[in-house]
Amino acid sequence: MGVRKMTVLLNEVELTQIEKAHANGLSSAQIIQIFQSREIRLSEATFRKYVQLGLLPRSRRVGTKGKHRGSRGIYPCATVRRINSIKELMQRSFTIEEIQRSFSVFKEQIDAVESAIDELLKGFEREIAKPRFDVARKREFTRDVSDARRAASDLVKQIIGIESRITAPEKARSRNRSSGLEE
Repeated sequence: MGVRKMTVLLNEVELTQIEKAHANGLSSAQIIQIFQSREIRLSEATFRKYVQLGLLPRSRRVGTKGKHRGSRGIYPCATVRRINSIKELMQRSFTIEEIQRSFSVFKEQIDAVESAIDELLKGFEREIAKPRFDVARKREFTRDVSDARRAASDLVKQIIGIESRITAPEKARSRNRSSGLEE
């Protein structure tokens, strides 16, 4: 049997830089490019499969500026961190089903929090757009909502990090117990 080559994944500094640079989210093409540029295998088909399996969040549609330009799917910047975790677990010989089970423990709740915050902030934006506020107040409120969006993104990123650390070690412990390797 051949020896499996370990891919060098993204480190914490790189992940933080990506998250800061793309606080408003990334397209699937941008995410795939981030991994491919570092010679980490990730195809569009694999990305879509991860979304279908519930390993990654679904995109949110964001309108493109300009008349009749449509919209595009944007994924939260934490998606890069999630893919990195998936790749790490796969290198440690976890199956996709095991990874799926570990991620699904809190995924629905995290998605619900993220969705609720997004809906709340969109509601604020609709209120700000109403004519009852002068330009200065609209600018102030828009800045406040933008700050809240960044803080919410950071919070979700932190929650996903906690969830990853809580669920992945439990899997490793149960795997070690079943193979007689527990410390």
